[in-house]
Amino acid sequence: MRKLKKSSSKGDSRTNLSFRMNVLFISIFILFSILILRLGYLQIVKGEEYVLEVQRTEEVSVNTSSPRGRIYDRYGRILVDNEPQNAITYTKFPTTTQEEMIEVAEKLAKLIEQPTNRVTLRDKKDFWIMKNKEKAYAKVSKNEEKQIKAKYEDEKEAQIEIDRLVRERITDEELAELSDFDLEVLAIYREMASGYNLSPQIIKSENVTAEEFARVSERLFDLPGVNTTTDWKRVKLSSLAILGRTTVPSKGIPKSQLNYYLARDYSRNDRVGESYFESQYEELLQGRKSVVKNVTNRKGEVVDTITTFKGEPGKDLVTTIDIELQAAAEKIVEEKLLQAKSAGGSSLLDRAFYIMMNPHTGEILAMVGKKIERDPETGKQIIVDYSYGTFTTAYEVGSTIKAATLLTGYREGVIKPGTVLVDQPIKLASTDPKSSIFNRGGRIPMNDLTALERSSNSYMFQVALKLAGLEYRYNMGLQIKDDTLLRMRNGYAEFGLGVNTGIDLPNEFSGFKGEMDTPGKILDLAIGQFDTYTPLQLVQYISTIANGGYRVQPRLLKEVREPSKDGKTLGPLIEEVQPKILNRISNTDEEINHVKKGLRRVYIGNQGTARSVFGNTPYTAAGKTGTAEVVYYGPIREKWRTHTITLTHVGFAPYENPEVAYAVVIPWVTTSNSYTSYNNQIAREVLDVYFELKNKYANSKISDQTVNKEILPSTTDEKIDEDTEEQMVNE
Repeated sequence: MRKLKKSSSKGDSRTNLSFRMNVLFISIFILFSILILRLGYLQIVKGEEYVLEVQRTEEVSVNTSSPRGRIYDRYGRILVDNEPQNAITYTKFPTTTQEEMIEVAEKLAKLIEQPTNRVTLRDKKDFWIMKNKEKAYAKVSKNEEKQIKAKYEDEKEAQIEIDRLVRERITDEELAELSDFDLEVLAIYREMASGYNLSPQIIKSENVTAEEFARVSERLFDLPGVNTTTDWKRVKLSSLAILGRTTVPSKGIPKSQLNYYLARDYSRNDRVGESYFESQYEELLQGRKSVVKNVTNRKGEVVDTITTFKGEPGKDLVTTIDIELQAAAEKIVEEKLLQAKSAGGSSLLDRAFYIMMNPHTGEILAMVGKKIERDPETGKQIIVDYSYGTFTTAYEVGSTIKAATLLTGYREGVIKPGTVLVDQPIKLASTDPKSSIFNRGGRIPMNDLTALERSSNSYMFQVALKLAGLEYRYNMGLQIKDDTLLRMRNGYAEFGLGVNTGIDLPNEFSGFKGEMDTPGKILDLAIGQFDTYTPLQLVQYISTIANGGYRVQPRLLKEVREPSKDGKTLGPLIEEVQPKILNRISNTDEEINHVKKGLRRVYIGNQGTARSVFGNTPYTAAGKTGTAEVVYYGPIREKWRTHTITLTHVGFAPYENPEVAYAVVIPWVTTSNSYTSYNNQIAREVLDVYFELKNKYANSKISDQTVNKEILPSTTDEKIDEDTEEQMVNE
């Protein structure tokens, strides 16, 4: 009996387990069935409704005209600012018809004065067609229309051809039917139609009067899509051209860059950096647009707008420029340029340049270019800013290159520090003698330091001959090594001569390389009268010697900051740009320091070529003067091949621990043999100002520190807004 009970108990357990499993499987089946039914309901019954619901919300970037970042000098003095101005915008909806837009444009034309100077002939013809459709398309006969449609399989292509014929057949008399009011309506309409759906388009932001702003604001209920808002215009507090400029909204994105910017969510009438610093740092300076969700109904009408991102101004940029030093240097260069221009033989002179740079960091403290032009209206002589010429134009720089010639000679092992050579006229077969200015016929033994001090051409000629594998002999022939020119240019390139400096500005020019039609041109190269170099290359070259042999990339950007929150102190620091070393020259410290001694003797040696100007400085400095006898190939084409003189100067200070390096270039100073050393005068006078300002800043506690930097007032009342600048460029 016990065995039977045990067997029965086991059977009951199996039965219970099987029952439970069945219940579980049935429950799972029911749940899956409910889920499938629910999904089917959502997809089949409610699917279209939910698709429409999703389509009702569209997230788009909207042009809210966020202010561009401000630009400051190294001490926090504002150089480029923004000023608010009234603006009138129009937003086109997906359901908006052409007729509705014309109606709004007509109403606006009665409320505002809209310039018509941007209206094109094509615009006029298209507008005339819109106003006279039947009359317009009657210009294409039914037979012509039939032939066109037979020719083109695509209806759109056929219609394009018909429209083209219509435009061609519109007469001047018919276009004259458009009244001044019609043209104003057209000018407004073309701005309205140029944007994308749901993206506000600026109709007018330049010279919107308070009365116009008020009239439109009062009638917004009757102007669907129109809004009154605040726009920003760019205002420069300095005429320094390298700061660049921005386009105005009426011009918008330049055609050559349209696709580039449209792919980055710009609108066609966005202002963008058009040149130099504004263009180089466009991505930092351009503010971020707000992002909104436009909620539409089933008809595509916007029923609600939700802002998901408010947008933000562009980043503020602190430049390396000391604007007070810049202004003083500009004044000095301008004065010397005008003095030189008033002297005899100056018919070709029209420009002068000056650059000062920190040789250790590459920070540009001042970048000056001045150019003499004629006012197109008055015909009078005027001086314009030509600071970009410091890195976009190149010249033979003369004897300032001689320190590089010596260091190249050391590097190649053809001379060493202290090598003595005889300064004498160099006479090669079938050529005229070439000599130093101070020694036209004698023989003067001298070492390399004296050669720098007195600016010996003969010494440098002989270094070039040694680089070519030759020793000088009177009336010798010239069979040089094939790689001589390349080795010399490579030596100069280590200092930045003849190659791009890496400046953080667009359109840098590396200079012209002369054509070596005779081997003797290597002698000219050795004294800076063959290849051409930019003023910026010159200052990088002397900086490389000043800092002990490191070629540092010059730059204008010092700091990137968040916008100021209180208008009193600069915003939080995002990035402080660090120096970038491009290369180290192939010379020892001993060789570099030896050459620096020679450059010091140029300023204080008994026979130094700059002693008369720098011999009494209250600070220590060193440098090299330059006089290049060149053939003119400037802007006056009829004067090409005229023989003239270019003056240059490079230097650094203090001598023991250089803080600044500088370069001066004055091309085509005179066509006579008589001239004043304006190059040396500019170098001395600007350097004096640097040390004066250094003391002034220390006493007034003005600093280029990065923490809690105050915004300082501008050094000038000068204001150039983007409208005025655009007009100047167009003229």
